[in-house]
Amino acid sequence: MAYADTVIQQNLSFSVKHGEIFIIMGGSGCGKSTLLRHLIGLMEPAAGEILINDINIWDTTVDERIQMISRTGVLYQSGALFSSMTLGENIALPLSEHTSLVSSEIEKIASYKLSLVGLAGFEDYYPSEISGGMRKRAGLARAMALDPDILFVDEPSAGLDPISAKLLDRLILELRESLGTTIVMVTHELESIFSVGDTAIFLDTDEKTMIASGPPKQLLTESTDPRVRNFLTRSA
Repeated sequence: MAYADTVIQQNLSFSVKHGEIFIIMGGSGCGKSTLLRHLIGLMEPAAGEILINDINIWDTTVDERIQMISRTGVLYQSGALFSSMTLGENIALPLSEHTSLVSSEIEKIASYKLSLVGLAGFEDYYPSEISGGMRKRAGLARAMALDPDILFVDEPSAGLDPISAKLLDRLILELRESLGTTIVMVTHELESIFSVGDTAIFLDTDEKTMIASGPPKQLLTESTDPRVRNFLTRSA
């Protein structure tokens, strides 16, 4: 991964298994969110391949790539809701853009998705009328609107109080259990890493590559790399 001649990360090699919660972790500025942008097809790697179901997403036609990416959902750090739209309209937007459903069906699905994240009855609220934690949950509902095979989540706990962050982690686990969705999460929050992560990779800023991979709790007890141990045992 590179911006012009500046290499951000290199020699990355990992696989995400169906139905798991996969954590991308590391210190600030190591390239976690940049990696996520590559995985969701917003940035093309300077070298190497990104495979979804064994198909290189950058070795396809534009239409084929759009079709592949439409099977994924993304929850951005801010929730990225449209402020001029109600929550119901926000969730309805991808449905109206990518399906042939009639408006009454779209409204029912939007209400159902909001109920999945604990926001039943909030269809007519605007993002400015709800709390930050509720906006994150609404963003999650929109990311799940098209029943994606893979859900990408960027720093879901950023800006949330500890209680709201725990509720969001619990919600992500419930969605994985109930819908079987594969989840790729960028986070530096230890609570999230240990409570929801099945597998993790650690990106190092200095070496510009991944220096550890495995279940987070196993990395905590078995890693001998001081950078990994310091990250996983820090107090904040």
